[in-house]
Amino acid sequence: MLFSSMIFLWIFLPAVLIINSIIGFIPFGEDAQNKRIALKNGFLLIASLIFYAWGGIYYLFLMLAVILINYTAGIMIDRADRGRKALFVLAICANIGLLFYFKYYNLVINTIESIKGMDKGGLGLKEVVLPIGISFYIFQAMSYTIDLYRKKTPVQRSICKFALYVALFPQLIAGPIVIYNDIREQIDRRTEAPEKFVSGIKRFCFGLAKKVIIANILAQAVDSIWEVAADDPGKFGAGVAWFGMMAYTFQIFYDFSGYSDMAIGLGRMLGFDFKENFNSPYMSMSVREFWRRWHISLSSWFRDYVYIPLGGSRTDAKWKIYRNLMVVFLLTGIWHGANYTFFVWGLYYGVLIVIERMGFGRLLDKNRFKLINWLYTMVIVMVGWVFFRSDNIGQAVHYIGRLFAFTKGEYTVLNFMTMKTIIAFIAAILCMGILDKPVGAVSERLKENRAAYAAEYCVQMLLLIYCIISIVSGSYNPFIYFQF
Repeated sequence: MLFSSMIFLWIFLPAVLIINSIIGFIPFGEDAQNKRIALKNGFLLIASLIFYAWGGIYYLFLMLAVILINYTAGIMIDRADRGRKALFVLAICANIGLLFYFKYYNLVINTIESIKGMDKGGLGLKEVVLPIGISFYIFQAMSYTIDLYRKKTPVQRSICKFALYVALFPQLIAGPIVIYNDIREQIDRRTEAPEKFVSGIKRFCFGLAKKVIIANILAQAVDSIWEVAADDPGKFGAGVAWFGMMAYTFQIFYDFSGYSDMAIGLGRMLGFDFKENFNSPYMSMSVREFWRRWHISLSSWFRDYVYIPLGGSRTDAKWKIYRNLMVVFLLTGIWHGANYTFFVWGLYYGVLIVIERMGFGRLLDKNRFKLINWLYTMVIVMVGWVFFRSDNIGQAVHYIGRLFAFTKGEYTVLNFMTMKTIIAFIAAILCMGILDKPVGAVSERLKENRAAYAAEYCVQMLLLIYCIISIVSGSYNPFIYFQF
């Protein structure tokens, strides 16, 4: 179920918010607050399971299996005097095994068929359907088991509370990845103030607008260009190639960050506080800075559970630091999808991060002409997105070749440009972080101004109405990160 779907906006979300609010007014007598929270937790768990089962009951059983594996492992690890490590390794292997089977099985089989010179399906094995959001909820569940083994978090003895942590619908299928310690106390005690609820609505509306008004419109042009590229990249020249690459750069950011904004907003409406997942990544002055600002929850996960355990930067040998960085970014690429393009994408960033770590990053820091740093970073990031978007490595290489082609093709930028595309492109540029400081300063000054507050509220409502009209009209409404 998409956040930007009519079934969610008109039925599921209103029902959840109304019932959750009604529970808050039930008179329980003694210890009323704890009883209300317990009832709300039970209700939100049921709602979350329904939300996930909407995409297929088969997927729900898999998620329940992941919950049961990690909950049981946590109880056993907490009780064990001996064999804690064996139990921990077994639980992690079970998680990774499920992730590998459902996400990478098809790639392995297709690779074997290719090596043997067979057509796709030559081995006669059925393809495995990728469950929605499997990478997100398995990483969340694993973080609990790892922290429990390290004795950094207490065991959760209530399977319902643990299930709610893993399955909570706002962040279930596309993050942000929530660490158990960040939400543990909120499951037992959380505040649902009117101001928090209103700020949640605001965040949700702006996130929906980013998705529907910018990402969805740009997606139409991007998909058209990549269809031509798949057919024959020679049909367009450098202009179309650069336009398609930049449009996808904006599409993936507004698609994913818009979804994260909606998740954070929904969390606030229900009393939860999720950490930010993006911090104006396209305003970065280096590749290192980009990865501190992009998909923060994933970067933090790999830092805490892979990079630091490998030794991080606290090692005498520099080559070990570079190795650790390469491992992290290779795994980051692999996490994103079962395609060799993602492997290359991960290695691409690993090499660049190592180069900056070896000394180039210091040159960037000392450079007074920050525009050069920004241009360098953006070109690097945009070229990386070509691998991310392409169906195979060959297509990506051909597309990058067209960026520097000196010949005109059959298609021009005008073939893929509409007035909506132009407006979405301009909006994408203005909203990527350029106006953060001036808008923030104005908002701070007008914070107590009722007229300004009313105007902002009107803008939110207009955005919401326009988004609903667009969705009702059957506008193109894909979501990139469903495949992860």
